[in-house]
Amino acid sequence: MSASNRIDTRLAALKASSRTALVPFITAGDPGVEATVPVMLALVAAGADIIELGMPFSDPMADGPTIQQSSERALARGVGVAAVLRMVAEFRQTDLETPVVLMGYLNPVEIHGVETFVREAAEAGVDGLLLVDSPPEESEELGALLEANGLHQIQLASPTTSDERLRLLMDSSRGYLYYVSLSGVTGAGTLDHASVKSRMDAIRAIGDLPVAVGFGVKDADSAAAIGAFADGVVIGSALVSVLNDAGADGAVKAARDFLAPIRVALDAG
Repeated sequence: MSASNRIDTRLAALKASSRTALVPFITAGDPGVEATVPVMLALVAAGADIIELGMPFSDPMADGPTIQQSSERALARGVGVAAVLRMVAEFRQTDLETPVVLMGYLNPVEIHGVETFVREAAEAGVDGLLLVDSPPEESEELGALLEANGLHQIQLASPTTSDERLRLLMDSSRGYLYYVSLSGVTGAGTLDHASVKSRMDAIRAIGDLPVAVGFGVKDADSAAAIGAFADGVVIGSALVSVLNDAGADGAVKAARDFLAPIRVALDAG
């Protein structure tokens, strides 16, 4: 792994060219174990700037039915932490530049062994870690381990996060802050773009860390609307649903066909 984190390198390049980061989320092992790396590569070819790869977990409480079910399917295929790290290492055999962020929950990391996990993640070519249930107050040790191994810990903020807490999240987050644009679970509700923009302005007044917006971004139109004022747009549930419908055999084409118009819309904005 290079001395500078791929996330920082990529976001700096995008900022220099006034482009918005496109950050697709997929669950490792869904819609098939062998399909995951080809899908990741197809997403990059279609314009992804950062890949968020979900680590399957049996109780993903922040996720809606679409991602919960993808996690269940992946677990049924035997996809655990070791398999996810193997997928990243395989991806790195072809792609040395696109940042990969692992997204999930603390329990599987602790079961694997935190120090072992961080070391193996760095060796596999992971760039960042976003754990839904590992707030700054409880992740000092993890954060120090990640930093020592060149990985970024990415924190989550929501519409109900206080300004005081936002400062804490901005101080402890590296790479970017993930702003959950809706209160609730992934895949739920409809975005009020004006309220998201207002919140983004408030976040930017607190710190200059790049902000990626997720939850509620479903298609090219919603991505372009959010991309007009966000540093990055995360799209998960809609993509996971499309991949499930396509099945393992059709997943690569489905990934490319889904993401390419969103890239076009973001760049046009």
